Amino acid sequence: MDRQKLVALAHSDHPISAPVTDSKVDDLLGRTIRRPDAHVLDLGCGEGAWLLRALQAYPGITAVGVDISKERFDQTLESAARLGVADRLDLIQQDVKEYQSSRKADVVLSIGAAYAFGELLPTLQAAREHLADDGVLLLGDCFWEREPDPALLAEMEGKGPQKFTDLPTLVDNVLADGWIPVFGHVSTLTEWDDYEWSWTGTLAGWALDHPDHPDREEVLRVSAEHRHGWLHGHRGVLGFVFLLLRR
Repeated sequence: MDRQKLVALAHSDHPISAPVTDSKVDDLLGRTIRRPDAHVLDLGCGEGAWLLRALQAYPGITAVGVDISKERFDQTLESAARLGVADRLDLIQQDVKEYQSSRKADVVLSIGAAYAFGELLPTLQAAREHLADDGVLLLGDCFWEREPDPALLAEMEGKGPQKFTDLPTLVDNVLADGWIPVFGHVSTLTEWDDYEWSWTGTLAGWALDHPDHPDREEVLRVSAEHRHGWLHGHRGVLGFVFLLLRR
């Protein structure tokens, strides 16, 4: 199974691709969207779940989502049409590093997407380029809750160019780049567990429901490997923080 399709399947029962509850998503959006006619840009939007939630809750806003993969874009646009918000949503398949906006955004979202820019600071620079002077950035990124062992560190750094820090260092880096945190939320262990059980369980359930599918064994393997890596590796070690940032 294509990796993008597999990840989309894993998130089908937990559409917000981050360890966070539905109520906290609503709270974060409420703190972020400060004007009734706000223009929202999501850099690395995935299937656009954050934008759908925002458009439903705030009938006067417009939204653009950019992602290199268009997996589930059609499904999201169908949902947007059903909800009556399709005329306010634009989803663009493009590398976020190459995207050029034609309109400054009042809100920029970057939730778990810093890897697309390679590191945190290029993510902040991209947000600055797209954001109106009085705009708000909602950043979501991983950090180390405690020092990882060498095997886990090597595993995580082998997955991409981004290297995580502890939370104080992450916030210090944000401050040094000219941003001021006005709110934050650190994902709880319960939020992480709900996210990971959903991710691994959805894949396992799909495989059990499709015993004759040619991808069944691969999906079961990915589910088992991810579950093992979580329970025996990054559970309680890898954290996730949401920072509401202004300049």
